Amino acid sequence: MPSDRDIILEPIISEKTVRLKEENKYVFKVDWKVNSTEIGKSIEEKFKTKVAKVNIMKMPGKKKSLGKYSGKTSRWKKAIVTLKKGEKIKELENI
Repeated sequence: MPSDRDIILEPIISEKTVRLKEENKYVFKVDWKVNSTEIGKSIEEKFKTKVAKVNIMKMPGKKKSLGKYSGKTSRWKKAIVTLKKGEKIKELENI
């Protein structure tokens, strides 16, 4: 199993994720190779909270072009982590 540092790449901050925070849900960009069990354990260890549920979405790469050059962005995985009632991630509360 990869370390916590390798599993959770960064939190995703947007208007939608701020609304989800009120429902005790947090959204993270995670490593492509990990599963929901590993993500849940990593969140519990890193932020000292209890995880109720983890949902995962695989985000496909998109085609991009700049002038005559074309390419593709990398695929990535998004995890929506639901915490148990009364639990919060203090590091992400001020956002």
